[in-house]
Amino acid sequence: MSEKFSATLRIGDLNDYIAPSQGCVVSLNANSSRIDKSQNVGKAGALSKPLQKEPVKISLKDCLACSGCITSAETVMLEKQSLDEFLSNLEGGRTVIVSLSPQSRASLALHYGLSSLQVFRKLTTFFKSLGVKAIFDTSCSRDLTLIESCNEFMVRYKQSQCTSKEESKPPLPMISSACPGWICYAEKTLGSYILPYISSVKSPQQTIGAVVKNCMYQKLSVRPKDIYHVTVMPCYDKKLEAAREEFVFQVDSDTEKITEVDSVLTTGEVLDLIQVKAVDFQSLQESPLDKLFANIDEEDHLYGVQGSSGGYAETIYRHVAKVLLGQEVEGPIAFKTIRNSDFQEVSLEVNDKSVLKFALCYGFRNLQNVVRKLKMGKCDYHFLEIMACPSGCLNGGGQIKRQPGQSAKEFIQLLETAYVENVVVADPFNNPIIEGLYNEWLEHPGSEKAKRYLHTEYHPVVKSITSQLHNW
Repeated sequence: MSEKFSATLRIGDLNDYIAPSQGCVVSLNANSSRIDKSQNVGKAGALSKPLQKEPVKISLKDCLACSGCITSAETVMLEKQSLDEFLSNLEGGRTVIVSLSPQSRASLALHYGLSSLQVFRKLTTFFKSLGVKAIFDTSCSRDLTLIESCNEFMVRYKQSQCTSKEESKPPLPMISSACPGWICYAEKTLGSYILPYISSVKSPQQTIGAVVKNCMYQKLSVRPKDIYHVTVMPCYDKKLEAAREEFVFQVDSDTEKITEVDSVLTTGEVLDLIQVKAVDFQSLQESPLDKLFANIDEEDHLYGVQGSSGGYAETIYRHVAKVLLGQEVEGPIAFKTIRNSDFQEVSLEVNDKSVLKFALCYGFRNLQNVVRKLKMGKCDYHFLEIMACPSGCLNGGGQIKRQPGQSAKEFIQLLETAYVENVVVADPFNNPIIEGLYNEWLEHPGSEKAKRYLHTEYHPVVKSITSQLHNW
């Protein structure tokens, strides 16, 4: 299994892939037969040597629909999720918008020996030279996601403190929902008992998709259906996330379906594109950033929260301590390493009583331990920031790989340095762009509009008979 997808989508005991001797359970069309993966799927991700006269096309939506098929195989990639499709839409006259993740910028910054801000400006030049209309910043949508997450946690926490009957208490710990590898694993393997704990707030990728297609399009003077929205992410699993049916909407019943995020390119794929275009990236001119939706202040500094995987635990911890408990948490939060560097916790005590207990849980081994405790009812955390990849999103499978001979620890440290360089730490609640979105569109955190556009639901996925037999 490739290293491209997260560990939770690669592990052998998931059994959500199809063996070479088995046929795909997805019916591609009325006249098609099942597909023999061993003959049809090439290692590079293209479908080769089709058994039929017409080329076989499998979408990631097909993959997500079937728990006995190929959701964990990088060998079947959606045509929509490719560089060719991206370039095709540029040439086809659609309004192309690119949203960049801070983790991807950090990876490119380390690769080219630049700062994240320089990378952002050079990528703006590069993408606009190809015909992209605007380049946005998912640090901005992350602030929106964090505010909604803070609100959701406070509602759950207050209810848990006020409710006397154990059976009616809201599910705690609340678990972050930004990692699609973790979500896929939870839906397909852990079943319904774990899903109520997971936050309903969309990831920053899908949040910016909702903003662009439901609100920002007006300021761009273009119809939502004419927008081709591409995100640049550190993780291949984000391609699976963008393809979910939950993230497709209709303006009304008579109109065509609109996808929040049309395509996802990984950091490595953007590097490939730069090299294919023979661009000297380090010498490329730096362009002004699109301030319509980017975390750039008056002095042209990037700003955002701390935390290389989104800062969920740290941001919610500070906010709840201040707003609900009257405790101002100053300076860096001293997370305590428990089992390893990928499992850390922090606790807030008031009158010698622990009132808040949060944890960072990265990597599948740590994830399994937490899930086991939850199942036994012995998990005493209030919030868990769970990410499938060890070291979190900075170490996503779509990032540029480390140099030969470079240790993983040294590589992550360099990435973390590039990630925070020239980035001003700022409270999401003070983000003027997000304040504007609430004033003009969403009303307030947790509003009905916010729930409609920025929240989602997760459902257990029943494994197909093929997969169950294979597991047996």
